[in-house]
Amino acid sequence: MIIDTHVHPTNLVDEAWRHTGEPFTGERTLKMMDGPMWINGKPRRVDISCIMPPPGNTSWRDGNRGGREGIRDYQAYVTSLVQRYPDRFVGNFIYNPRFGPDNGAKELEFHVKEHGYKMLKLHANMHAYRPDRALDWLRPVMRVCDELGVIVLIHTGDGPYSIPTQFYPIIREFPGVTFILGHFGIQTGGVYCFEAFWMIQDSHNVIGESGWLLQSRIVEFAKEMKKTKMVYGTDSPPNEPGMWARELEVLCHEPPQGLNLSEDDLEGYLGNNMAHLLGLQPTPPPKDRAEAEAYLRGEITQASATNSHADAYAGYTPDSWAEELDPAS
Repeated sequence: MIIDTHVHPTNLVDEAWRHTGEPFTGERTLKMMDGPMWINGKPRRVDISCIMPPPGNTSWRDGNRGGREGIRDYQAYVTSLVQRYPDRFVGNFIYNPRFGPDNGAKELEFHVKEHGYKMLKLHANMHAYRPDRALDWLRPVMRVCDELGVIVLIHTGDGPYSIPTQFYPIIREFPGVTFILGHFGIQTGGVYCFEAFWMIQDSHNVIGESGWLLQSRIVEFAKEMKKTKMVYGTDSPPNEPGMWARELEVLCHEPPQGLNLSEDDLEGYLGNNMAHLLGLQPTPPPKDRAEAEAYLRGEITQASATNSHADAYAGYTPDSWAEELDPAS
């Protein structure tokens, strides 16, 4: 199973990035996900994407509604896609504290309980607050994440407000919440991947997202980190998801470029680590090209593929993640 943790479908042109062309709709996103993309000689697809609005469309602009209504407006298209394609999309709620911290906390709870959202996104740069100082803005929504088991994806990699260590105070205050460092500390304004790496190493509840991370650093960090501590994410659009999957595929190559990683362990990075966090059943990689092609044609399901080589995959159950990812361990 391949899960992309970071995708921004929209029915509007992204108002911050101003991408050219037509809006990158949910249907365009599904076509992109279906690929196929080639991994270890097998055609694959992105099975599930965790989707959220483009952050630039979540800031208040003249004429917009404020408060809970404004939040519900900017999440509306993502909600419609989650309802329309529940097997392919998981909802991610973008939290803008400038619509009101309590309003955001109540809307997150609503979206989780009514629409099955499983994630929350913080983008302190886009919403202009310093996360290590604006703790009172973050606490209400973090309490909801803690109570409802919501995963928090953090935009990191540029100043002034998205340097990874600026989030340490809220991460330490909520040890029961899982935080994913989006972009692994790399984005438009800087390369903070070593900050992100040591946060991941030092904190049981911090995980890195592979997208934007330099390929050689992926190998360097994967050699040291627990195998559960990195997930696949692309920040699409504008990024093409196959490119980032191939950067992870290099882990299966021989040293010094790779680590001789097994395909089962690669599947952890590509989707099974995230499946565990989302409460989904991890699945094995296709055992050969024929099985991969049959899956893409819809002739077999993930469940039947898992059963077809269950013995080889017996150790790759949700329990195998519990010790490393359980905050109480």
